[in-house]
Amino acid sequence: MSRNHRRYTGAAAAVCGAVLAVGAGLAQPAVAQSPGVVFYTGAHQTGAATPVDLTSTGCHNLAAPSASALNYAAVDVEVFFNADCRTGAPGTDSDLSFALGSLHTADFPYQAVSYRVRPMG
Repeated sequence: MSRNHRRYTGAAAAVCGAVLAVGAGLAQPAVAQSPGVVFYTGAHQTGAATPVDLTSTGCHNLAAPSASALNYAAVDVEVFFNADCRTGAPGTDSDLSFALGSLHTADFPYQAVSYRVRPMG
């Protein structure tokens, strides 16, 4: 009886080890492919994607207006509806802008045309 028990225990340990190795292998690519911050031309993160350089904290104008974005990075992003990070609704001056916090997605009330990355802290 104890001989069979050892054989099953060894087999169970081998299966568990293989499962852990496969799980670790699957988890690593997902981390390596983390999207960071991405703007999309369509609503609900659809359409053409524009990734953001997280190391550049100055104002950036988007090449194409964006309707949505996702932020899977440890930064906040200020989103503007006018070029050159000017606040206000499109074509107007006011204090309107949009804050896209870390680990969030958003559909914007207007097309986003510029942004600024803000490190958290």
